[in-house]
Amino acid sequence: QVQLVESGGGLVQAGGSLRLSCAASGSIFSVYAMGWYRQAPGKQREFVAIISSGGIRSYVDSVKGRFTISRDNAKSTVYLQMNSLKPEDTAVYYCAAGPYTERIGAMNYWGQGTQVTVSS
Repeated sequence: QVQLVESGGGLVQAGGSLRLSCAASGSIFSVYAMGWYRQAPGKQREFVAIISSGGIRSYVDSVKGRFTISRDNAKSTVYLQMNSLKPEDTAVYYCAAGPYTERIGAMNYWGQGTQVTVSS
């Protein structure tokens, strides 16, 4: 069993930055790909970024060049550095552990989410 706890969300002005963290329990963190997903009010949850156990990364087009996903296996933590934030980035952000895929339904474990609000 893997438990995931996100932190780092908050309120920021457009153009600002935030860094989200997701701490995982369990000794098998390093074998999973770790992903970030988000859900805006009234919308479906969507893929944002994912990093494989070996460090391969993938991003949704809307965040390329602005967001960076990274992981520290020694700390069992995955990060999402978000720069040049836009109001449309406002959502609850979730981290998840599972296979290296953008398919939300394939992820095995989910955190509770952290709110990110970007004001214009």
